[in-house]
Amino acid sequence: MRCGSTAGRRTPTDSSRQVPMFSKPARSPAPRPDAPESPGLGRKAIAASLIAENVTIAGDLASDGDVQLDGVLRGDLRVGRLTIGESGQVEGAIEAEAVDIRGRVTGSITAQSVRLHASAQVLGDITHTQLAVDAGARFEGRSLRFEAPAAALLEAPVAEPAE
Repeated sequence: MRCGSTAGRRTPTDSSRQVPMFSKPARSPAPRPDAPESPGLGRKAIAASLIAENVTIAGDLASDGDVQLDGVLRGDLRVGRLTIGESGQVEGAIEAEAVDIRGRVTGSITAQSVRLHASAQVLGDITHTQLAVDAGARFEGRSLRFEAPAAALLEAPVAEPAE
């Protein structure tokens, strides 16, 4: 008898059921723990765009998705979520849902959430709902908190009708 031979062994088979060799599983796969969460209802998940360290862009940039900026942008940005790496530089206005800065920004920032890491250098005003500044970050400008429109209306004086 040869080594590895199946002679004498019987394997149970069900010949009435045929299974395709290259088929997809019937159930959907479990979500990966490292996969980004869906940004919100009605918004399709979009892969992040990368502007590499050796890239310089002169002009405005707009995206509904996430942008990782390690290069230089001379112009305005309007993105979903912006991450500026240590080598990243922006010379212009930034509008985003969230901004994470490790590099240099010269211009205004408007975002719900802004975080300046220790290596960040920001020269300009920041309008925000949340602002976090790590020790060592450099920030020269004004910090302006978003005002909710409903709250502003409640605080506004109401004119009384003249009799």
